[in-house]
Amino acid sequence: MKPSPSGVFTQSIRNLALAATYAAIMGVCLWFSVLLRFDFSVPEDYWIGFKVTVIWLLPLKLLSLLVFGQFRTLLTFFSLSDGKRLLMAMGSSSLIAMGIWSLSDGNMVVPRGVILMDFILSLAGLASLRTAMRIYREQFVVQGNASSMKRKRVAIIGAGSAGSVLFREIQSKPGLGMDVVCFIDDDTDKVGGTLHGRKIAGRRADLPKLIDKLNISRAIIAMPTATPGVIRETVDILNGAGIEHDILPSVTQILHKHVSVNHLRHVEPEDLLGRKPVALDEQGIRELLGGKTVMVTGGGGSIGSELCRQVASHHPAKLILVERSEPALFVIEQELRASYPSLVIKPLASSVTRQKRMEDIFQRYRPDIVFHAAAHKHVPLMESQPMEAVLNNVFGTYMVAYLAASHGAEKFVLVSTDKAVNPTNVMGATKRLAELVIAEIQRSHPGTCFAAVRFGNVLGSSGSVIPIFRNQISGGGPIKVTHPDITRYFMSIPEAVGLVLQSAWQAREGGEVFVLDMGDPVKIVDLARQMIELSGFKPDKDIKIEFTGLRPGEKLYEEPIHEKENVQRTTHPKILILREERDSLKCAVIADLKQLVEIMDTPEPEAVKAWIAARIVEYQVWKD
Repeated sequence: MKPSPSGVFTQSIRNLALAATYAAIMGVCLWFSVLLRFDFSVPEDYWIGFKVTVIWLLPLKLLSLLVFGQFRTLLTFFSLSDGKRLLMAMGSSSLIAMGIWSLSDGNMVVPRGVILMDFILSLAGLASLRTAMRIYREQFVVQGNASSMKRKRVAIIGAGSAGSVLFREIQSKPGLGMDVVCFIDDDTDKVGGTLHGRKIAGRRADLPKLIDKLNISRAIIAMPTATPGVIRETVDILNGAGIEHDILPSVTQILHKHVSVNHLRHVEPEDLLGRKPVALDEQGIRELLGGKTVMVTGGGGSIGSELCRQVASHHPAKLILVERSEPALFVIEQELRASYPSLVIKPLASSVTRQKRMEDIFQRYRPDIVFHAAAHKHVPLMESQPMEAVLNNVFGTYMVAYLAASHGAEKFVLVSTDKAVNPTNVMGATKRLAELVIAEIQRSHPGTCFAAVRFGNVLGSSGSVIPIFRNQISGGGPIKVTHPDITRYFMSIPEAVGLVLQSAWQAREGGEVFVLDMGDPVKIVDLARQMIELSGFKPDKDIKIEFTGLRPGEKLYEEPIHEKENVQRTTHPKILILREERDSLKCAVIADLKQLVEIMDTPEPEAVKAWIAARIVEYQVWKD
């Protein structure tokens, strides 16, 4: 759309006024530079050179300012990047002036010393103008607009770079209704000092008394590199003081983005349960995926969609998404197209159990790397319909793995679970069978490297305990926990997917099972209490916790490693590799699976469970 004539006229007037202002400041700076060079006693001959220099140097400087965008910028917003561009504009014009001085042998041109002093004074003069305009906006315009609204008195916890950037953004947005009154930091060298004119009033332990003293009504935790333990302590203090609080997410969550007030959110259980991010071999993963055709099955699920995001960031040639849920497939496709517009994305709606459809997909796209995340994962649901678990988790894995090997894929990585170890439920047992299936295909197809990755519960995934508890709290309770002693291992979705990618790179011989060192398990009842407190309630008083008994197939605790598995360290300190040494490897799962599928209309769940138990000796069929 073309700008209106009035808009063009207004912009022209603005640029003329700005050029006149810039010229006046730079002219004064050049005049004062001549005075300084001669100690305020300038010989008459040099005034002639000054007049000639003004004629060509001021237009040169104005042209340089134009080239470096100083006529397009918003004048009242002056940042470090604006200062750099101003420096380049003045520096380039001064270098040209030095060149002209050399060519003219100094005749009818001000001395070199004047040019140097003029560069310094002009830069300082223009920067001062821009700084003054920013101060005017922040102190009078912004504060004046904000004075008409009631603002919350805010303390920023963390006087580092994140807190500094956050403060400046809050100050520039009066509509947020926040007034930062102080910073809090545990660094004793900082306490007592100031940051952006606000006092660093004390340490985190001083918060209760500072809240009363300074009438603080809200706190923002701005410590992106803090450990979950520190975040937990801080939240406990703020909960005890009874004030609302938000958090700036961790560095990994805002990676490649600038710190922004838009990132603020309420503290989530993930912030308290997460661990220090596991460092990955980004270069190795990029070499594995870069320029390759990569397939992700279950690409619309919690793990599958994050796999798609992280794979896309490593510049594959083509990304194939296989997902049977059309809405989930549409959502991740739109997200990826917006984030990676140059990436070739093929969203394909299909179940991995559809043999003819999957054969066509592999024949057409021939993926180099396959990540198999499609699976049924909900324990109680699968306990009542085991044939569906077998079809999707076992037959679906066989289908995709066999086609991957038949069409020359380099690597196939199965997303497995710690529930596959000593399973007491159909879901875990079928995932163990899936591990055995890819081990069997590995022996008959050595040209493709097969690997599996086991991890525990994923924070915030669909159907996981956190969204369930959140819904129960919003409904007024009670929170339903199956057993007071039940524990689980937890990791974040990005961490779990990082493990999958790292395992794909480290897989060399084939047949490996990778496990992350997941730290200590978490008691679910403790997680429930933390979520109640984060919601502003008191456990067992405002929100009750109710114990309902273990559900069908549920275990009190999970085991990431079987006692008969040969555990070895890898080059990565947080990743273990398991090599099978168990008799279960000798069973012909695939041949038996084909027979079972032929009678897949079997109506008896117990018959299917018996079939599974005959092949997984450690599987303990759940008894009501």
